[in-house]
Amino acid sequence: MPEMSDPGPALEFENVGLRRGDIDVLDSVTGIVPGHEVTAIAGPSGVGKTSLLRLCNRLDVPDRGRILYRGRDVAEIDPLELRRRIGMVFQTPRLLPETVRDNLVLASLGAGQAALEDALARVGLAPDLLDRPYDRLSGGEAQRVCLARTLITEPDVLLADEPTSALDPTPRLAFERLTRSLVEDGLTIVWVTHDLEQMRRLADHVLVLIGGRARYEGPPEGLDDRSDLADFMKGEPDAGS
Repeated sequence: MPEMSDPGPALEFENVGLRRGDIDVLDSVTGIVPGHEVTAIAGPSGVGKTSLLRLCNRLDVPDRGRILYRGRDVAEIDPLELRRRIGMVFQTPRLLPETVRDNLVLASLGAGQAALEDALARVGLAPDLLDRPYDRLSGGEAQRVCLARTLITEPDVLLADEPTSALDPTPRLAFERLTRSLVEDGLTIVWVTHDLEQMRRLADHVLVLIGGRARYEGPPEGLDDRSDLADFMKGEPDAGS
């Protein structure tokens, strides 16, 4: 389980830059991810939200600046170890074409029956799903299995790339409630969303990216006083990276 007493930010962005061809996807992004909270990364389409998320566990590497995990440059940490400490759930569930059990064991080789059942219980799934084939899961169940597969490695931080965007309203809200319960248990969550109402419901801390730069950092209610971000606060119809 995550260390509840671990002080300070879980992640820090220090002048992070990322370039793709002639485009600066991220330009001198600076901010923090407080521990044991939900931090939402928000902004218009194409501003680098997912790109910033992927930098946190070295699925990509920055061209400039650095990212610190618990005060240590992620570039200094073995990628496999880093990805056990900083897990990720993607927008679309990615499961092996096998059973739920096979998917969980892949993440934690040697895990016994009790550990597998506990992983499902943490995400609100019954143990009898362990032997169910992946293609007999609903969309909400598949996303929870992906989350269980990440949680079985006991990460300290969870990166969530719009994990509810493909879900209907009822499983979406259930997944949000699950997220809050995980934070109460000590997990730190970084959540990319284009849904402003979801951001308000879920986030304790917000990092807004505009034009590849961090234009706001703080509690979600603080956005109400930012007239320069009025267009963003009107909402956008589609998700972006």
